[in-house]
Amino acid sequence: MNTLPILDVVFFRTASGNEPVRDWLRDMDLENRKAIGEDLKLTQFRWPLGMPLVRKLESGLWEARSHLRSGGIARVFFTVRGRNMVLLHGFEKKSQKTPKEDLELARSRKRQYEEMDDEQA
Repeated sequence: MNTLPILDVVFFRTASGNEPVRDWLRDMDLENRKAIGEDLKLTQFRWPLGMPLVRKLESGLWEARSHLRSGGIARVFFTVRGRNMVLLHGFEKKSQKTPKEDLELARSRKRQYEEMDDEQA
């Protein structure tokens, strides 16, 4: 593995200063948090990656796919902006199909991040 990451991990921050993905991860047990962290780190150091770890959902939006130690499945939606891997939304998957509301939330956060990033540029 490279000694320097290809991407820097950034947590999406709401206008009120909350970091939803960081909060979601903190609510998980340690073993599941480690599993997701290892997958995100692998993505960060070996970008660009494809299946089975990373799946492109649409232009500028990917999901990191993790198998949890508890037997469940988790997804973290992210976008890449420059060298930043911006973690937009995370959830435990309960069905085979990605819930529409989770995808819409990730899209909304991606737009918000891009607007804030453009304003700062």
